Amino acid sequence: MLDALPRWAEAGLDLDPPTQAALRFAEAMTLASRQMDDAVFAALRQCFDEGQVVEIAAVVGLFNYFNRFNNALDMEPTRPGER
Repeated sequence: MLDALPRWAEAGLDLDPPTQAALRFAEAMTLASRQMDDAVFAALRQCFDEGQVVEIAAVVGLFNYFNRFNNALDMEPTRPGER
């Protein structure tokens, strides 16, 4: 399932509507945050309350930060116990 996650919509993963809404939002926020589609927000708000939407946005933003930070320093993730 993790291997298919980057292409979850095409892979036909059996995900519930809240998970689908959160993934669509995360993709939109990551790829073009200034052009967020109203339909993406509407779907998210059908599944989550305002506090949860803020929390999802914060987590997506934090992980986007981690990715950009690591990419800028050309850092690769390591497995636990590796150096």
